Amino acid sequence: MTRTSAYLPVKRAFDVVVSGVALAVGAPVMAAVAVAVRRDLGSPVLFRQQRPGRHGEPFDLVKFRTMRSLGSSDSVANDAERLTSLGRWLRSTSLDELPTLWNVLRGDMSLVGPRPLLIEYLERYTTEQYRRHEVRPGVTGLAQVRGRNALTWEEKFAADVEYVDRISPLMDMRVLWATVTAVLRRTGISAPGVETMPVFQGDRRGAG
Repeated sequence: MTRTSAYLPVKRAFDVVVSGVALAVGAPVMAAVAVAVRRDLGSPVLFRQQRPGRHGEPFDLVKFRTMRSLGSSDSVANDAERLTSLGRWLRSTSLDELPTLWNVLRGDMSLVGPRPLLIEYLERYTTEQYRRHEVRPGVTGLAQVRGRNALTWEEKFAADVEYVDRISPLMDMRVLWATVTAVLRRTGISAPGVETMPVFQGDRRGAG
């Protein structure tokens, strides 16, 4: 048994306990956020989207909505214009991520791991970049505490693969502690010139 395979059951048990307690304790905060989102954006309150999990298997990610929906006659297509003031605040404080704890409790995600990105990115990864899917995706991860959206895609994926190679209880504790600091400082929320991150187009140096 490898060190990674020996740690994963312990990691999963930790995820279940922490996410369960956090959901119970954070229920009043989540209720208040839900009311605020309902008033600001209407229904639905939750954003749901398929994302790739471990081994690329899809699951339904759940978060609080931060953007207004596009109407049939609405020409607004970029995140900056769709994102509301409340949405920006929820993202800067990471409160929009609270429902994602349900994904952790269900086993779709872990507290720490590479962030789950878009399904369409799967075919754009190099073989090395795809290794980020060897573990469950995380609510937070090594890339998030190193700069979040201020990092380039290449820097993010390098951090994700580094996490896969170095996964351990100590690594997870360090990432969780650094996440608290990053959230309090509200650092790395946006990439330069965009509200979140530009679309990942793939590694044009060649896949494989």
